[in-house]
Amino acid sequence: MKHFLIYTNQHKDKELKTTNHIRNYLEGRGQKVSVKLNTADWKDKTQNAAVEISDIPGDVDCMLVLGGDGTVLKAARETKTLKIPMIGVNLGTLGYMTQIEPDKLEESLDRLIAGDYEQEDRMMLNGKVILQSGTIKEGWALNDIVIARSGPLQIIKFNIYVNGQFLNDYSGDGVIVTTPTGSTGYNLSAGGPIIEPKAKLIMLTPICSHTLYQRSIVFSPEDVIEIEIAEGKDGKMQTVEASFDGAHGVTLSTGDKVRIVKSQESAEFIQLNRVSFLEVLHKKLSEG
Repeated sequence: MKHFLIYTNQHKDKELKTTNHIRNYLEGRGQKVSVKLNTADWKDKTQNAAVEISDIPGDVDCMLVLGGDGTVLKAARETKTLKIPMIGVNLGTLGYMTQIEPDKLEESLDRLIAGDYEQEDRMMLNGKVILQSGTIKEGWALNDIVIARSGPLQIIKFNIYVNGQFLNDYSGDGVIVTTPTGSTGYNLSAGGPIIEPKAKLIMLTPICSHTLYQRSIVFSPEDVIEIEIAEGKDGKMQTVEASFDGAHGVTLSTGDKVRIVKSQESAEFIQLNRVSFLEVLHKKLSEG
């Protein structure tokens, strides 16, 4: 590798100590370094300090994402068309999607410079919110697209269509449409299965379903999943919110739809750890 991009969540590295340390370390070893700061909290829907992809040099070989899992997800969405291999540096708490811990930073950078790593392709989702007014709002997700109730506590009814054919209706708190990467997130908390992250498939999991028989359904990556907001009890209008990787939300009402497909774009991850997914899963299950 010759050109590194440091993508920094400035809320996690406020004084840019880690950013500057990485830049100085890499430049001291003859590497070219570019830095892009993202000052918006990924959970804050009122801010829009996104990194403009037009500002990212075309010869970047690797993107070092400084922050937590949310920053990695945000970086993947923002740079999805650039196909830059990325790796996360954990400045957050859990850091499930970040491979480099601060105490292993210089060792990891040396391995990246030497090309001692593997790459892994992860599928993403594309979701189009289609409002009855004719307005279409589009978003992407590396983890999941969640359609859940908004406002007062109430049971929400959803009509599910696959490839234009009615499948079923769900009544509950919401539905999660997830990628294999996102299977260990909200999907797992809602009772969905764990999927090997390199797999190519789409899974739908109900949230707090109000029936005993409804479980997760696994679909082909070629399937088109459409979720329609149905009428509530006694014909009442329902209001829900669709969120992409837990970030920007879009409000929907009865009659509106979300159409979800496998995205043409994907995320390229750099893997330094030679530990298999099954080994990691065994460790996590043993800890539980």
